[in-house]
Amino acid sequence: MSEHNPYEKLGVSEDASFDEIQDVRNRLLEQYSGDAKRLEVIEAAYDAILMERLRMRQEGKIKVPERIRFPERLVQPPSKESPSPRKQSPAWLQRVLDKPTPANLLLPGAWYVGLSAISVFYPAGPAGNDQILQLALVLGVGVSIYVLNRKEGKFGRAVLLTLIGLITGLIAGGLVASSLLPQIQFLSWTENQFSTVVTFVLLWLITSFLK
Repeated sequence: MSEHNPYEKLGVSEDASFDEIQDVRNRLLEQYSGDAKRLEVIEAAYDAILMERLRMRQEGKIKVPERIRFPERLVQPPSKESPSPRKQSPAWLQRVLDKPTPANLLLPGAWYVGLSAISVFYPAGPAGNDQILQLALVLGVGVSIYVLNRKEGKFGRAVLLTLIGLITGLIAGGLVASSLLPQIQFLSWTENQFSTVVTFVLLWLITSFLK
């Protein structure tokens, strides 16, 4: 190989294309794979030609292939799939609604099921039964206030939600019972018993899904 210039060192003409220069360089590297000195000369000549071609490209004298000027363009970045935006609930709804755990569902539920059973099946006379219903409602109100206050530590809010559930349950239960119970012959509940059970269901929903 000539020592005059990098083109002669590689054995290519100065008007050779980049592909031709690269093919010659690869062939020489394979040919002299065991000669470290020759390999160094080949790489130096190739680098010199590459730098000269880039300089000439900047001066507008030749056109250099894009893979020489911008080798990073050969590697395409992995396409990123834009995740579909999740629909979020309004902020005010997130502050009100709760996502209960199974324990938070079952514990108040067990209380209200037990109180409902006592209210319906307690074998007492009308007067005694009313006292049982009142006691059951008091216990149900206490359970609701305790569970709601334990969630956020807001006693006033817990009392307010419980009172709303209590009043709504008694009124709705009474209205439904007055129109529904006469049509159900096999159900021997009184209107007060039916209203109490409806109230317990509403209190359970409030304690489970509100905060």
